[in-house]
Amino acid sequence: FDSLPPAHYKETMDTILVRIQQSETKLSMPQVVVAEYEIMEQRLGELKALQSSLQEQQKGLNYLSTTVEDMSRKAPAEVSQRYRSEIEVLLGRWKKLSAQLVEHCQKLEERMTKLQRFQNDTKTLKKWMAEVDVFLKEEWPALGDSGALEKQLEQC
Repeated sequence: FDSLPPAHYKETMDTILVRIQQSETKLSMPQVVVAEYEIMEQRLGELKALQSSLQEQQKGLNYLSTTVEDMSRKAPAEVSQRYRSEIEVLLGRWKKLSAQLVEHCQKLEERMTKLQRFQNDTKTLKKWMAEVDVFLKEEWPALGDSGALEKQLEQC
């Protein structure tokens, strides 16, 4: 019995596995193209919450790793190898998921920056177009008024 993990080990493993599976499911959902900044902010918040949720599991992962190391000293080789393989798979999934979350957050932040810039540029362009529209609708000066014609030529 010394070579078997404590009951807390199994509970911690199950909790972390459930959390990883839930996170993988959320990340595997097809991404929808969104052009609304508020929705992008909401999605970023969800991704950051997912990251925090995973980080909260770090203590549990450390516990599992330590427990496996302790067991490997006491357990027969085949039992020890089984638990080492189990923890390696879990750590691999956790690291992959963490990296995916970081990547998704970075991409979304970049897209949000681009969208914000595009929206600002669009506002500027619309303002300029409105000014041009007012200018084009102005009355043209009389043909004999060379001063007014020169001023309008400069504006053009």
